[in-house]
Amino acid sequence: MTNITIYCKNNTYTGFCMEGHSGYADEGQDIVCAGISVLAINFVNSIEQLTTDHFLQFEHEENGMLEFEFTDTISHEAELLISSLVLGLEQLQNEYKDFISLNYKEV
Repeated sequence: MTNITIYCKNNTYTGFCMEGHSGYADEGQDIVCAGISVLAINFVNSIEQLTTDHFLQFEHEENGMLEFEFTDTISHEAELLISSLVLGLEQLQNEYKDFISLNYKEV
């Protein structure tokens, strides 16, 4: 199962931590893992290329871990992008609830 924690502060998403492989199918065939990965990678790339927001990122490919956290107040564009990420993750969880655990943590 992929465990995802969305960090929140004052009703604003400030980052996330994703860990684990979904276990939906064998490696290379796992559409749930692929969906999560595409959402997360596209989000990070969009923040890097489309905003001037600052962040910290840590990843460990072996155990499927990606942690991302904004280091300052975020721009309107970044807020929209992370809201879009969370929306996509919520939709995946609704469809594949046995393979994704999505939680929210006030930081």
